[in-house]
Amino acid sequence: MFKKFEEKDSISSIQQLKSSVQKGIRAKLLEAYPKLESHIDLILPKKDSYRIAKCHDHIELLLNGAGDQVFFRHRDGPWMPTLRLLHKFPYFVTMQQVDKGAIRFVLSGANVMCPGLTSPGACMTPADKDTVVAIMAEGKEHALAVGLLTLSTQEILAKNKGIGIETYHFLNDGLWKSKPVK
Repeated sequence: MFKKFEEKDSISSIQQLKSSVQKGIRAKLLEAYPKLESHIDLILPKKDSYRIAKCHDHIELLLNGAGDQVFFRHRDGPWMPTLRLLHKFPYFVTMQQVDKGAIRFVLSGANVMCPGLTSPGACMTPADKDTVVAIMAEGKEHALAVGLLTLSTQEILAKNKGIGIETYHFLNDGLWKSKPVK
């Protein structure tokens, strides 16, 4: 999704959000990520002014007061954390671990296939379909990518074919390389 993302070309407009919209977004984030509640004020303080950067392909970036990209979404999908935020607060998203063979493919933006999640080096945390997940790598400390489960973990174990996680944002893509938006 962010493979060819560039700040200057991709961001079409930036809007200041009303306080009522900010409250709604905070509520949606807390509903989607209950473990985030203790740190939501560090990430998105109540008194801070948030902005939405509208980008090409119906992508929206949620910016905090400093201009850092903290969450993004595609169309009206779920808000997903950026990898920078996930590296600071790694605990609030379900983690799925891929084996060593999948690392180079994930880092090039490929979706995670079911066999990469069921092989001996991989580890799956039980989750439902359409859950936002952090894609971890065998033997690595930080997340490689953020994605959305296309099948539940039970279906992945049973089927073991096809795409298991649709990758949205990965290390060294355009969003990772972008600087804070002023």
